[in-house]
Amino acid sequence: MKIEGKPYKTIWFENNLVKIIDQTKLPHQFIIKDLKTVQEAINAIKTMEVRGAPLIGATAAYGLVLSIIEKNDLSFLKKSSEELIASRPTAINLKWAVDRMMKKLSGVNDKDILKIALDEAKAITEEDEKFCKNIGLNGLKIIEDISNKKKDTVNILTHCNAGWLATIDWGTATSPIYHAHQKGIKVHVWVDETRPRNQGANLTSYELNEEGISNTVITDNAGGILMQRGQVDMCIVGTDRTLSNGDVCNKIGTYLKALSAKDNNVPFYVALPSSTIDWSIEDHKKIPIEERNSEELSHVEGVDENNKIRKVRIYPHKSKSLNLAFDVTPAKLVSGLITEKGVCEASKEGLKRLFK
Repeated sequence: MKIEGKPYKTIWFENNLVKIIDQTKLPHQFIIKDLKTVQEAINAIKTMEVRGAPLIGATAAYGLVLSIIEKNDLSFLKKSSEELIASRPTAINLKWAVDRMMKKLSGVNDKDILKIALDEAKAITEEDEKFCKNIGLNGLKIIEDISNKKKDTVNILTHCNAGWLATIDWGTATSPIYHAHQKGIKVHVWVDETRPRNQGANLTSYELNEEGISNTVITDNAGGILMQRGQVDMCIVGTDRTLSNGDVCNKIGTYLKALSAKDNNVPFYVALPSSTIDWSIEDHKKIPIEERNSEELSHVEGVDENNKIRKVRIYPHKSKSLNLAFDVTPAKLVSGLITEKGVCEASKEGLKRLFK
């Protein structure tokens, strides 16, 4: 997609360096950062300079390329793979990408390993871009149906950032929105600010603005009353891990939106590439839910009147906090899963019909 009219991807390889858009600086600064070592790739994932399940998977893949450039040694590569997987535990794409890379590199000689690793990392990114485009085309049909019935603007609520900044391009939850906009369908997006890191306000609204799509940032707790008022036609969110039974693990607060949607008969869709499906478990209690630094809750960052970025504390020093990054929405609250292969019901049977 575009920033100031210029097309970008979120990650690419150039001159033996991995280039990323530093998302911790958005929307106030647009900075392209170089990753030179595998440790820098790990840090970029941990600090959320890159974030979103598909993008951190791609970053991990390129991280292994950097590992080989840095030190073409099997033990170092294995250590790098383990550290990459441990960098953020909840999103399944991360482990999926690392496992795929390591399987591809198994038994490869030192002479060929860099080229094969780079080709596979590029294949992962190109595949994700294609999948996200197809997610958009499949989800477009849902938006079209609502538009044809309503004969007016389609109001869509989304949570966090499942946009192109969370993938390579197009996004997951935003891809149907971008395709609808390009087709001339009038859409308006309610953007949950998504505390504590405000990925909705800082990233989703930012990228929608750049594409000229009407959007309004709302507090995380406003979705329910908007649904009660009939001002939300559908919800689309992403997912960091989709279980084989259709349960979806996504940014904290997603579950509450799904409950509100169910109570108000608002369709609630989840958009995902197949790399986000965890076929190995059905019990959501087995998902490792990331707990992040409490400072993300106690402090906020913004631009002051002198256009300088500052961080300030917003609650008392003595107050304790719990900063869980994700929650799980049961399949029974999900109207459908929008994937690169089509739309299916959120269930083991629905997923198997598309992917098994």
